[in-house]
Amino acid sequence: MSKKNSFESVKIDARSQRLVNLFLSENPEVEKIFTEADDEREVYAGLRKWILDQVDDDSIALSYYSGSVTGRKAYKQVDWSEFAAIRILDYIDHEGVEYVDPNLREERYYNHPFRILWLAVRYGKGGAKPAFFEDMLHLFRQANGKSQHNIPDDQKVREWMDRHPSGLDEQMVKMRQENKERIIRTLIRKMDEGEITSTVFVFDPSWSEQEKYNKMVEWWDSRLFHLKFAIRSPELLNEMLGFSLDTDTMDILYQAREAGIPFFVNPYYLSLLNTRKATSYVGADLPIRDYILYSRQLVDEFGHIVAWEKEDMVEPGKPNAAGWLLPEGHNIHRRYPDVAILIPDSMGRACGGLCTSCQRMYDFQSGNLNFNLDKLKPRETWPHKLDRLMQYFRNDTQLRDILITGGDALMSSDKSLQRILDAVYEMARQKKEDNHSRADGEKYAEMLRVRLGTRLPIYLPQRITGELIQMLYDFKEKATAIGIRQFVIQTHFETAMEVTPESREAVHKLIEAGWVVTNQQVFTAAASRRGHTAKLRKVLNEIGVLPYYTFSVKGFMENYHNFATNARSVQEQMEEKRLGEVSRRNFGTIRHFTERATEMPEQVQQLLKDEDKPFLGTDRNVLNMPGVGKSSTFRTIGLTREGRRILEFDHDATRRHSPVVNKMGKITIVESKSISDYMKQLEDMGEDVREYVDLWGYSMGETEERMPVYEYPGYDFTVTDELSNFSMTESEVS
Repeated sequence: MSKKNSFESVKIDARSQRLVNLFLSENPEVEKIFTEADDEREVYAGLRKWILDQVDDDSIALSYYSGSVTGRKAYKQVDWSEFAAIRILDYIDHEGVEYVDPNLREERYYNHPFRILWLAVRYGKGGAKPAFFEDMLHLFRQANGKSQHNIPDDQKVREWMDRHPSGLDEQMVKMRQENKERIIRTLIRKMDEGEITSTVFVFDPSWSEQEKYNKMVEWWDSRLFHLKFAIRSPELLNEMLGFSLDTDTMDILYQAREAGIPFFVNPYYLSLLNTRKATSYVGADLPIRDYILYSRQLVDEFGHIVAWEKEDMVEPGKPNAAGWLLPEGHNIHRRYPDVAILIPDSMGRACGGLCTSCQRMYDFQSGNLNFNLDKLKPRETWPHKLDRLMQYFRNDTQLRDILITGGDALMSSDKSLQRILDAVYEMARQKKEDNHSRADGEKYAEMLRVRLGTRLPIYLPQRITGELIQMLYDFKEKATAIGIRQFVIQTHFETAMEVTPESREAVHKLIEAGWVVTNQQVFTAAASRRGHTAKLRKVLNEIGVLPYYTFSVKGFMENYHNFATNARSVQEQMEEKRLGEVSRRNFGTIRHFTERATEMPEQVQQLLKDEDKPFLGTDRNVLNMPGVGKSSTFRTIGLTREGRRILEFDHDATRRHSPVVNKMGKITIVESKSISDYMKQLEDMGEDVREYVDLWGYSMGETEERMPVYEYPGYDFTVTDELSNFSMTESEVS
């Protein structure tokens, strides 16, 4: 049901009225427009004239607003007050547009920010919340020059980074050893009492307490131990954490269990949580806690969660949202011409733990994903199915990159992973041979890159065994001989607190096998604190990892708790990541990093020294759009009564897309959290919100260019322009 008029007669509360009064006192010319207007149309006309009078005729701002000039270069030429002018014009242009708000389970609304403000000024009505008026107040302060933009200096950014400890800090290592001992003692007691049993991990009845402890320490280095003894209940979790969880958290976990949300966290990862109350590290582990402890919003929404990325929803025989025709089943996901994702029918569909903001939470909701590891073991039919899936890659004209993920690629057993890699090798070899009979300009793209998507170096570094490393080394050696040139472990460190001696050793082993390790961080609210992501980049660089993407949290109200606004992502990019910007004179150097993968730590340190920077900002801050692809190119075109911003995203112009994007157009996203509520959340985490004051002014963005290290190598032949496995009709584009 449309809610165009349902709130217009609702009086605003006292706090909102005070904000309206403050807004009017600060903007006498605007007050005149609002008080003299007989209806909203006169408001729009008056505001448009007022704001256009504020913009310098020589500025690039109006050209950027109209779209006659685009791109990051133009974006950087728009000044602070002009960003506000563009937003005001965008609000006017989109007044009255109807949109669907998936955060409120598909309720339909009309975008009326200035009508809402006019109703509040004239009649004290409109039903808007204080967060709405706060956003408006800051918007006009930015437009009239009352708020100035001050980029923090390098020293300030470094101070922010120093607030966040690393898991390699000596004191942190000591605390985690204490956690490990507590967890082991608890497990021993549970096994002695018969509450936890295993046919593999068994105590001899004659063993002393110390002998049991020594054996448990030995088992700790086995990945199977951590999977077998993963914590699956709120009660055991709390006990493992020394009964340190508060009653509200436990209540949410109990409700989550009743709602059917699975729970799975292994002992190693649990040992990373801080249970001491009196310590300088209080709050440092929030990014980890928010990954394993569920929020009320997630519990409330479970059962109503929908897929965020439309291309993940596939009907047999029909193209997905990006236009790609895929084999039956859910094994291949595809957005772009060059790359497709392979999700195997193996334990690779599971993970080493469940992340609360997982993009596939809707699959857990339907039961398609779970943590019943025995049932996830591959069936006898999987090898035949795998061969069929490989034919999809072999016979596609454009695919040159395969990302094996899940779940988690390294959750597969060595035997299963070997089978997958062998199949990939054979497919790539055949694809190369097939090209011998094709003329130049008609040849298919050959495989250039193989990636394994995994969080196990963080969740379960015990998985990175000598046998696995030998397998990866052997695969690279023979795959290189047939033209595959890039071998990437695409992992997911969320915080410098996850970089431990164990995960550092796992990363070094992977690098020694000749695989580049890159990182994708999810920019959760806890991870969005000043300096946090910059510190993560620094610590990752120190162990030889290249940051690849920093993703805004996707999903709707179920991810409310973890959502950091897109404005904060842009602010982090412009004010903190700039400290690690790689100069163009070194683009040639970084382009060739993958050619000497085993020397990645040394290459990174040499470039840091040459650049005189604390880290390399090689990642891009983006959002995985609910349309197709990743982007940070957006404008704020509206504001809900609750103060949640409405963003209009355009596709990343710096990369190759499916032709569907030309028909699809721009994508509208309603954020699940207002800037005001996000600021309150930061304050609850102990942050000084005055350090974020310019956040209100970040209302648009432009996608950063891709670092050359992530580009595909070229061919010595010309690939056909033909698209295979593709179909697009007007009815298929929405």
